[in-house]
Amino acid sequence: MTFLEEIQRRRTFGIISHPDAGKTTLTEKLLLFGGAIQEAGAVKSNKIKKGATSDFMEIERQRGISVATSVLAFNYKGKKINILDTPGHKDFAEDTFRTLTAVDSVIVVIDVAKGVEEQTEKLVEVCRMRKIPIIVFINKMDREGKDAFDLLDEVEQKLGLTVTPLSFPIGMGYDFKGIYNIYEKKINLFSGDSKQSVSKGVELTDISTPELDKIIGEKSANTLREELEILREVYPEFDKNDYLNSKLQPVFFGSALNNFGVKELLDCFIDIAPSPQPKMADTRLVDSKEETLTGFVFKIHANMDPNHRNRLAFVKIVSGTFKRNVPYLHVRLNKKFKFSSPNAFFAEKKEIVEESFPGDIVGLPDTGNFKIGDTLTAGEVLNFKGVPSFSPEHFRYVNNADPMKSKQLYKGLDQLMDEGVAQLFTLELNGRKVIGTVGALQYEVIQYRLEHEYGATCSYENLHVHKACWVEPVDPKSEEFKDFKRVKQRYLAHDKQGQLVFLADSAFSIQMTQEKYPNVKLHFTSEF
Repeated sequence: MTFLEEIQRRRTFGIISHPDAGKTTLTEKLLLFGGAIQEAGAVKSNKIKKGATSDFMEIERQRGISVATSVLAFNYKGKKINILDTPGHKDFAEDTFRTLTAVDSVIVVIDVAKGVEEQTEKLVEVCRMRKIPIIVFINKMDREGKDAFDLLDEVEQKLGLTVTPLSFPIGMGYDFKGIYNIYEKKINLFSGDSKQSVSKGVELTDISTPELDKIIGEKSANTLREELEILREVYPEFDKNDYLNSKLQPVFFGSALNNFGVKELLDCFIDIAPSPQPKMADTRLVDSKEETLTGFVFKIHANMDPNHRNRLAFVKIVSGTFKRNVPYLHVRLNKKFKFSSPNAFFAEKKEIVEESFPGDIVGLPDTGNFKIGDTLTAGEVLNFKGVPSFSPEHFRYVNNADPMKSKQLYKGLDQLMDEGVAQLFTLELNGRKVIGTVGALQYEVIQYRLEHEYGATCSYENLHVHKACWVEPVDPKSEEFKDFKRVKQRYLAHDKQGQLVFLADSAFSIQMTQEKYPNVKLHFTSEF
């Protein structure tokens, strides 16, 4: 295969949604079609004993939620598909925002009963800003929920999308009979018996045939014909270019748990989704078809294997071919590194790869050289933008609960913060450590992982801080800046990169500070 053919057959996408809409279950079913697993697991169900492949951390299995983005790859119909399954819980939104920098398109999962939820709105807004093509999958059709037309309206209004259904449900909940695939003009009937393997549907190309009445009953058949008539009049016809320019979003219906409607989604997806796209760097636009390597780190995961304390930096390849044992330039450190065991993923199973192409995600074993947002190139000096740290919303002091284990505690904190789970601030006044997170659930995850992976115990103390603002003085030597540092001394800290941070106790205090010190700029993300 030539280099260009390799790029054309890559599809890299993320799955996003509100917690419990069924992202991880959908990921499992996609893997099942890719032949990557023989039997799919569920996140929570007593009947199915196997846990989900993409939830491999102990804490994920206990709670039935995903807390870390996992990367999975498989081949299907000659295409190489890379899925990034993101956490839905809003406490881990930062991980999800970062993952969105590494995908070329997304699938948004919506629960038929709950409709569009708040977390989905935020994530879709990020996709719209970055013009990422979106496909919507409405899940859990085997349960009672909202009417299909109402749901389509809700998606248009709340998410600001222009939708066109490419499949349509026949009934729902107890009366759920199946799905009419508009994209391929076929009918698939729902049997509801095979949850863990692939089932076959009845195929009908013509809906006006009397055979339809026999199979699903006259009443359902007539309803379906009327509804499809309405769809033709109300919704625009599907146009692939509009989808790629994110002006139009196709919608599919199905039930991921019952493995229904997933194949239609996947078949259409590999047909229309974009192959790896160009990406903007600080100096120029990098095209995926260029021969020289560029890539960036969008995630770091410590302790993939607790016995080895290993860290992996996840690199998204933007252009060129990544080869094993070839030296590449680490732009921030201005040093060359070569990697003898780059990994390709299948959740926690990884294999060493000889070469990878644009669109692929490679895991590089890391001893602390990488930070989130770092760029690797074949020698050119450039940086990819758009992987920020956001201002945390919860703050707590960290106290060491076991004085004998302080070394383990600091090492653990150091590595977990590199992962971007949370941010560590050190107060200027007394050097106390403060952890800032986007959501409260992360404190439990940090405490759990410190104890189980590093053998260190910690306790927390509340700290009243409204927001962390990164400080950028216009002139660091000015009297105004010295005065700012003297007056605000109690509220100043440094982040892990050594940047000065002002921990403001209220929105009012930020406003007053900006009025009093106009030449000291305050930022809410660390990338300026």
